[in-house]
Amino acid sequence: MTTAIANERLRKRFQKWDTNGNGSLERSDFEGEAAKITEAFGADSGSPEAQALNDAFQGLFDYISGGSEEVSENQFMNVTGDLIFQQGEATFNRALGPVIQALIGLCDKNDDGLINGDEFVSWLKAVGVDPGRAQELFGQVDADNNGELSTDELLAAVREYHFGRLDVELLG
Repeated sequence: MTTAIANERLRKRFQKWDTNGNGSLERSDFEGEAAKITEAFGADSGSPEAQALNDAFQGLFDYISGGSEEVSENQFMNVTGDLIFQQGEATFNRALGPVIQALIGLCDKNDDGLINGDEFVSWLKAVGVDPGRAQELFGQVDADNNGELSTDELLAAVREYHFGRLDVELLG
């Protein structure tokens, strides 16, 4: 992993989440991202799953903002860089786990708490990732090769993406 790759990916994340394009992240940007993903999954915006995703994104904003009303790109880079590279896996999982769990809730059609190949394709489409390579990407994320993705595998994939060791962008 190079710092350059990590910084590039974090800047890309900032730009994606800056839904109104004003150069800073606000709570409304995270609400907008949750709404956009909910809509892409074809879920009702009033559903418990949609509310869980919105709540998860709000919690993530609270973590990133540290109580501020807005977050500059520089602040975002510092906080998320620290989260990914300094705080360790447990802190990373506490910060991102609710978002991953809520995404699972939106696409887990058979309610088994795991993501199968078809559900993974839906996930990729919903977060704006080209699903054309979904099967190949699924195999890269399925660490235990059992044909299903657990929360732990998905969180590990998000970490590995930001470390530059995996090219599967699960958060879009």
